[in-house]
Amino acid sequence: MAVKIRLKRVGAKKNPHYRIVVAHPSKPRDGEAIETLGSYHPREAKDTLVFSNPDRALYWLLVGAQPTETARSLLRKAGIWAKFAELRDQRKKGHASAAPAE
Repeated sequence: MAVKIRLKRVGAKKNPHYRIVVAHPSKPRDGEAIETLGSYHPREAKDTLVFSNPDRALYWLLVGAQPTETARSLLRKAGIWAKFAELRDQRKKGHASAAPAE
């Protein structure tokens, strides 16, 4: 089973802050995470979205981590999803050209 890129809720009651984490799908929402990729603060003036290391988020996507819908939208907002799609398409073209011609 693939790991998930999802949000982990932290912060006070009625003042949510989220961490964008990589976690095993069977773990609880606020449970143990494999790695923290960034943070998201939706209640600030401008939705504050910070990826501490965007290359790690890209790495996890390339090895098969499945983002939740919300995490995917945040990855799009940060521009990481576009890089992932580009690299994924390059890999597909590379594998197709490596196939033997009949």
